[in-house]
Amino acid sequence: MDKRKLGQLEVSPIGMGCMGFSHGYGQVPPEAYAIEAIRGAYDYGCTHFDTAEAYGKEQFYAGHNEELVGKAIEPFRKEVVLATKFHIGELSKPDETSLYREVRRHLEDSMSRLRTDYIDLYYLHRINETVRLEDVATVMGRLVKEGLIRGWGLSQVSADQIRAAHKITPLSAVQNIYSMVERDCETEIFPVCLEKGIGVVPFSPIASGFLSGKVTPQDQFGFDDVRKFVPQLSKENIEANQPILDLLHRFAVEKHATNAQISLAWMLHKYPNVVPIPGSKNQERILENLGAWNVTLSDDEFRQLQSALDECKYTDIVGVWKRNRRVSVNNGVKKQISELSHIQSGTE
Repeated sequence: MDKRKLGQLEVSPIGMGCMGFSHGYGQVPPEAYAIEAIRGAYDYGCTHFDTAEAYGKEQFYAGHNEELVGKAIEPFRKEVVLATKFHIGELSKPDETSLYREVRRHLEDSMSRLRTDYIDLYYLHRINETVRLEDVATVMGRLVKEGLIRGWGLSQVSADQIRAAHKITPLSAVQNIYSMVERDCETEIFPVCLEKGIGVVPFSPIASGFLSGKVTPQDQFGFDDVRKFVPQLSKENIEANQPILDLLHRFAVEKHATNAQISLAWMLHKYPNVVPIPGSKNQERILENLGAWNVTLSDDEFRQLQSALDECKYTDIVGVWKRNRRVSVNNGVKKQISELSHIQSGTE
């Protein structure tokens, strides 16, 4: 297994989104099971774990997931790259001093819950339109100099925002939604990140489980389950997009792998700076996803897969068919995804 770089941070080629142990997939497993799962991922070779201060507030309280992750990785804290995220609330005085105090407060609270005195990768979870991004970048640079964080990142941002922030304090990573059926990032995000040496950390790299082929039209999603809002998982879309799953299955059989592993191997082959963070609350599924780094596509196999994928038609939630689709949803649904994506980071 070859390591990858998020800026200067060296990580396993696939990380672990830990959100599902506190939020997002309905009923969560017992804490002991979750800790065992995280430690099992580390034993398997995973060195990148992703959480956020917000994860857990629906079923427990804000910070629940950080506490769980902190407890799980404590025995090997210095051997892994730990990523967490924060939101900036309303500031009475949005000047640099007030902003620094606000970010520092969030950071110290997260470090306490995570049982650590530094964070490897600290993300601004979502842009706050009332706070200048350049000022956030300046604060992050100060925190790097103080040794409290090793790198920083942005989530769900545009190429212009990446350029503006990176110019002030170099970014380590950008965390946006990306998968075989959600390919907006290919147009501008990947090119600018490749140019500037920034890692791309896709959340929902298996399209919230759609690409695994394990979600059926009959599945029902209940309380605190983000999948009931995901367009790809509607009954109509699962049925209409079966050709994509058939394509994955064909390659999976040939490579003695699973659909999910092929979809992850596809993006690993395509971009040298991509480090997906599939999330699951199932121990077996977690190891299956990590095992995608052992599935190697030859250049010819990748070209065949890419060509066949480009020939597939993909339908969105309102049944609009598009060919050679790089954008998986229309404007109305894209707005819905944008509104929900703050709770989706770290999902499959």
